[in-house]
Amino acid sequence: MRANLCWKACLGLLLPACVVSVAVADVTLPAIFSDHMVLQCQTALPVWGWADPGEEVTVTLGEQTETTTADPTGKWSVTLAALEAGGPHTLTVKGKNTIEVADVLAGEVWLASGQSNMAMAVASSANFPEEQAAADHPGIRMFTVARVPGETPQQRCEGQWQVSSPETVGGFSATAYFFGRHLHEQLGVPVGLINSSWGGTPVEAWTSLQTQEALPELRPLLENWSRQVANYDPEAAKTRYENEMAQWRKNVEQAEAAGEQPPRQPQPPVDPRVSPHRPANLYNGMIAPLVPYALRGAIWYQGESNAGNAAHLYGLQLAAMINNWRQVWGQDNFPFEWVQLPNFRTPQEQPVETSGWVIVQEEMFKTLAVPNTGMAITIDVGEADDIHPKNKQDVGKRLALWALGTTYAKEIVFSGPLYRSMRKEDGKIVLAFDHVGDGLVAKEGKLKGFAIAGEDREFVFAEAEIAGKTVVVSSPTVKDPVAVRYAWASNPNCNLSNSAGLPASPFRSDDWDK
Repeated sequence: MRANLCWKACLGLLLPACVVSVAVADVTLPAIFSDHMVLQCQTALPVWGWADPGEEVTVTLGEQTETTTADPTGKWSVTLAALEAGGPHTLTVKGKNTIEVADVLAGEVWLASGQSNMAMAVASSANFPEEQAAADHPGIRMFTVARVPGETPQQRCEGQWQVSSPETVGGFSATAYFFGRHLHEQLGVPVGLINSSWGGTPVEAWTSLQTQEALPELRPLLENWSRQVANYDPEAAKTRYENEMAQWRKNVEQAEAAGEQPPRQPQPPVDPRVSPHRPANLYNGMIAPLVPYALRGAIWYQGESNAGNAAHLYGLQLAAMINNWRQVWGQDNFPFEWVQLPNFRTPQEQPVETSGWVIVQEEMFKTLAVPNTGMAITIDVGEADDIHPKNKQDVGKRLALWALGTTYAKEIVFSGPLYRSMRKEDGKIVLAFDHVGDGLVAKEGKLKGFAIAGEDREFVFAEAEIAGKTVVVSSPTVKDPVAVRYAWASNPNCNLSNSAGLPASPFRSDDWDK
């Protein structure tokens, strides 16, 4: 994919005022159709907006022009023919008024969504001064969706496109930016990134209500939220908050007098109807307004907020969301990639340490069964004491490697080793993996991170050796092993990778409860 690009400074978005004696609705566009936008190349391009019912609207892009009429609700849409990567172009929309969208490029467009680790800005990532100085990439643009929940699917959202530069990059999503930068370097075409993320939010907030209501396993979750909405008393919540604040002020005075750390300030109440945690609220307010903007695919960094008692449902929820997004975009199989949760919390001490965090990691691995999906393994780049690790460079690059190796058909090693199967052999277990590259590697010394168990289901640390493209696991205390786990802890001591230096995913060969 090659493009002959000529980067130009753009003219401002022209929105001429129309002064008339009667109320007339100007032709308008969604916020995402604005200066510096990136359109997906090599695919049909939906363009839509609003006008007076029955108003004729003409859309021009380059040499192509389409004309349509607004429907009785004022909505209009056209579909433009595919563009090759390049630009700049001008998009013109004309009805009773005229809109010109300047500095439009065609390239690769990816939606980036999730919670705080996707929202985390480049300014908060590692080596920001160096990254800022090197951020003059006019072919990389990001549209950041304003954080607004919706009780019902919305048609509009706020946001603007920004061109990557030392002045703007600090506010970009770090994971999305480093993903896009690697694609831009390897493909040589413009990259547009749509950042729709909100810290601390669960997967159910990003999935349509209709999708979730079709899953019996999610009924308790939805019923719980229905009760919260029905029982919410704003006056009682206000009084409770005021009492909490009064007690907090007393506690702060006492802490300061004792030279201790003051307690965290209570948060004001949020009406559950508009909570960003409520099922479907962020789908309604921050995903639905983007449909059907043409995309190549989506990347996702989330899961931390679902690593509690219902962690075992995460795979079901993630697969449902993927299928939901693909359905509403009318692309049944668009690429969808996610970041597997990294290492976090107290370093591993026991052979296996099951937690909600580990279960979400496993559920993410299992979700690779959904076609045309990918997973960036990050078990080696986390931080024990920070749920927001600063190394987003490797995170973004590993997502990009999946895209390059699958969506863009580059002949590269794009994933770390993924457990495939096991067999018993002479009192040992032999493990086979996918994505080994030219072979398996133990980073920094002897292979570690494996645990083994017999029929008693009692795991012990195991000896592990690489044998070509397999790993042989054993223990002198387990004569007849039946199960193996690897990196089975929130912050495991593990070091298996492939010849490309990409780490292996945590896994287990059993399905035992503990």
